[in-house]
Amino acid sequence: MQKIQMNVPLVEMDGDEMTRIIWKSIKEILLLPYIDLKTEYYDLGLEYRDQTNDQVTIDAAMANKKYGVAVKCATITPNAQRVEEYNLKEMWKSPNGTIRAILDGTVFRAPIVVKGITPMVSAWKKPITIARHAYGDVYRNVEYKVPGAGKAELVFTSETGEVNRQTIFDFAGKGVIMGMHNIDKSIESFARSCFNYALDVKQDLWFATKDTISKLYDHTFKDIFQEIFDAEYKQKFADADIEYFYTLIDDAVARVIRSEGGYIWACKNYDGDVMSDMIATAFGSLAMMTSVLVSPDGCYEYEAAHGTVTRHYYKHLKGEETSTNAMATLFAWTGALRKRGEIDGLKDLIEFADQLEAASLQTIEAGIMTKDLALISDLPEKTVVSTDGFLLETKKTLDRIRG
Repeated sequence: MQKIQMNVPLVEMDGDEMTRIIWKSIKEILLLPYIDLKTEYYDLGLEYRDQTNDQVTIDAAMANKKYGVAVKCATITPNAQRVEEYNLKEMWKSPNGTIRAILDGTVFRAPIVVKGITPMVSAWKKPITIARHAYGDVYRNVEYKVPGAGKAELVFTSETGEVNRQTIFDFAGKGVIMGMHNIDKSIESFARSCFNYALDVKQDLWFATKDTISKLYDHTFKDIFQEIFDAEYKQKFADADIEYFYTLIDDAVARVIRSEGGYIWACKNYDGDVMSDMIATAFGSLAMMTSVLVSPDGCYEYEAAHGTVTRHYYKHLKGEETSTNAMATLFAWTGALRKRGEIDGLKDLIEFADQLEAASLQTIEAGIMTKDLALISDLPEKTVVSTDGFLLETKKTLDRIRG
C-alpha cells in the first residue's frame, strides 16, 4: 500500500507518563502504516525539559510559529512532589502556559460525541465548543494576605511618573487581596481567534462576561470584541450565515443549559477553565474532549484536554494491564493531520483524518471500548479492552472503511 505523502512537517511535542505510552502506540498502530509521517520532534517529557532548563518548550513553540501546525502530548506541570520525584532543578512552569504565551493563542475545546454515551443534559444534541482566553486574570494574579487593620489601595504609576490611586477597601481586621490584570493586545488576539475559528467551522459565536458588575475590566472585553466584530467580521459572518451574540455570563449559562448545542462559547480565562470541564463531564469525560490552541496569525496546536493519567502509568510500570482512553490523544493527531492537509492542499491526508475519527467512533459504537467509557455507556453490550486492544480494533475498522 502506497503511503500518504506529506510536504511540510507537523511539530510533534512528546509528553509524559501514560499519555506518552499511548502516543507511541497511536503512531505505530494507526499512523505510520498509512502515512509517510513527517514531524519535527520535540521531547517535552519532564526529564528533558529539566535537562534543557525548559528551553525545549520554547523551541517547540517557536517551531509551531514556523510550521503553523503542531500536535502535543499531555505533559506534567510539576509541583513540590514532582520536583522531589524527578529530582528537578526547579519547579518548571506549565508547558501549556509557556506555549500559549508565545503563540498568544485561544484554546478551543469541544466534546467528542459518540452514540451510546448520552449527554447528561438531555437538550444537548450537538457539541458545544468552549473558547477559553489563555492569558491573565486570576492565573497571573498578585495576592496579599492582610495581617490586620489598614487601607488597601490600587496604585498605577505611569511612565511619566503620574500616580493614580484608588482605595480598594478599609480593613478593620484580617483579610485577603487579589490584583488581576489583562492587556488590550491579548484581548484583541482572543477576539480575532474566536471570530476566525467561528468562520472556519461555520458556527455561531457566543461571548459572555459580567460587564454590569465589572464596568471597566469585563466591559473592556465586551467593547473590544464588539469593535473588532463591527470593523472586521460583521460582513464575513453575514456571508457565512452565522451570528455573533453577546450576553451576561449568568444568562449564557441559562441559555446553554436550554440549548441543543452546536455553537462556540467564548469565555474569559477562569470562566473557560470551569465551563470546559462542565461541558466535558456532561458529554462524557475529559478523555472525550478535543483541544486546539489557535493563534490570531493562524497557528494551530492540537492536544488532549486531559492530563498524563499518572495512576495508570504506575500500573503500567508494574506490568499490570491498563485500559486508558486514547480518544482525546487520537483526535489531537487527526486534528493536526487534517489542518496540515487543509493548509497544504492534501486531500488524501484530510480524508485519512476523517476516516480514522470515524473508525474510532464506530469501534465504540460497536461496543468495544476502554473501561472508563464502559462505565458511562448506555449500549446494551460492551466489551472492555486495553488501550492497545482498542487501537487495534480501530485499525481493523479503519481498514474496512478504506477498502
